[in-house]
Amino acid sequence: MTFARLTAWLDASAVKPEGDPHYIDVLRIVPFLLLHLSCAAVFWVGASPTAVFAAVFLYLVRMLAITGFYHRYFSHRSFSTSRPVQFIFGCLGAMAVQRGPMWWASHHRYHHAHADRSEDPHSPHRHGFWWAHCGWFLANGNYLTRQNLVRDLARYPELRFLDRFDAAMPVVLAVSLYCVGAHLAATHPGLHTSGLQLLVWGFCVSTVALYHGTFTINSLAHVFGEQPFATPDRSRNNLTLALITLGEGWHNNHHFDPRSARQGFGWRQPDVTFYALRGLQALGLIWDLKAPRAGMLRHRGVA
Repeated sequence: MTFARLTAWLDASAVKPEGDPHYIDVLRIVPFLLLHLSCAAVFWVGASPTAVFAAVFLYLVRMLAITGFYHRYFSHRSFSTSRPVQFIFGCLGAMAVQRGPMWWASHHRYHHAHADRSEDPHSPHRHGFWWAHCGWFLANGNYLTRQNLVRDLARYPELRFLDRFDAAMPVVLAVSLYCVGAHLAATHPGLHTSGLQLLVWGFCVSTVALYHGTFTINSLAHVFGEQPFATPDRSRNNLTLALITLGEGWHNNHHFDPRSARQGFGWRQPDVTFYALRGLQALGLIWDLKAPRAGMLRHRGVA
């Protein structure tokens, strides 16, 4: 059984969680804990403009993959795209170390179906801040993909691969960063970087920041902010969270109209993810961006 739990680090199908759904298997979450602890290595490897740039760049790119594709595309089908682009952004999203696109979409769809009710896996009003922030993500009861909610995605074998071997893309990213850093150390010593430095900043620091940036939508965006729209849940609009998550902080807007590709309305509600999606649409990589429901923008005075 212990071997199977260790195997689950690389193969998500290796363990079938049983028993208390709120139980957190410490052995299984060792990689999550080590990733946080490894951030302290910045005091050992030092810093450089190259490493900090890598951390910021990979935070933004992977956050966009989560917000634009894991959330607005895979979870809500807010636009259409080709199978190759779907797979590319699925890989980028998997590099965020938030499991596969099918897992992410299935749990998010379940959240919308039960938002802030007893069945909601991460309502801060039902389960408290820390559970809503990250406890639910680590718990046995939420370890498996809710297959019945993502039958539309399950027909793609490449997405099933990303879901089952959800550690594959993070490993690819981590190894690539180390190799690039080692190459730069040898060929461009003036950059003052190294394999370990780029690994710590570009992967560890950036990923932990990405984790907690994303998690704030579950733990804080149902508590702090404004509620311009009447929804059956307690979702809020929050500018600070919108800036951290490239537009996801307009959470009350989103719960009012989940299929809309646009979540922020007007210049007072910046939505970087939507701007990026418009750019991808201009390039012909995506299309059929779903607009907010009729009258929604007029209600906000920005139509």
